[in-house]
Amino acid sequence: MKKLLERYRFFLILAAANLVLLVISPAIGWKALGLTGQNALEMLSVIPPIFILLGLLDVWVDREIMIRLMGEKSGLTGAAIAFFLGSAAAGPLYAAFPVAGVLLKKGSKFSNVLIFIGAWSTTKIPMLLFETTAMGWKFMLTRFMINLPGIAFIAFATEKMLKDKEKESIYSHSAALN
Repeated sequence: MKKLLERYRFFLILAAANLVLLVISPAIGWKALGLTGQNALEMLSVIPPIFILLGLLDVWVDREIMIRLMGEKSGLTGAAIAFFLGSAAAGPLYAAFPVAGVLLKKGSKFSNVLIFIGAWSTTKIPMLLFETTAMGWKFMLTRFMINLPGIAFIAFATEKMLKDKEKESIYSHSAALN
């Protein structure tokens, strides 16, 4: 029971804060409760399809194929695949992390997983199309061209800064979670 309370302590603290707010200021409390409900519904609409796709990825793609395509010796091909997967993705950024966990579990190079997360967060195709219509081609292309080396630099610098023991810990935690 203690472990369960520890795991959900932030949720319980926020629920208690919502209840206190409801008592102190009912109008604001109801608004906060409504926003919490909307966020929960949004997450429930996004997370199940992501987990179904993760299950299919886990079953259909062999570890050896993933290592060959995105592993330690994949080079620019692995980075390009990671970038494409992140850019073609749909959904909020929090949905990228379970996918990143499966990529790690399957043997993807750490920097390729970081490229995937960076691409998901900054270069999604629907977002680029929206930017084009809202701010024009010049802005979208300028931001995109700045993001490309930025994503690569952050990914490779992060991988180089991490010690082997830290990377092993990340890989072992990803294998344990899935």
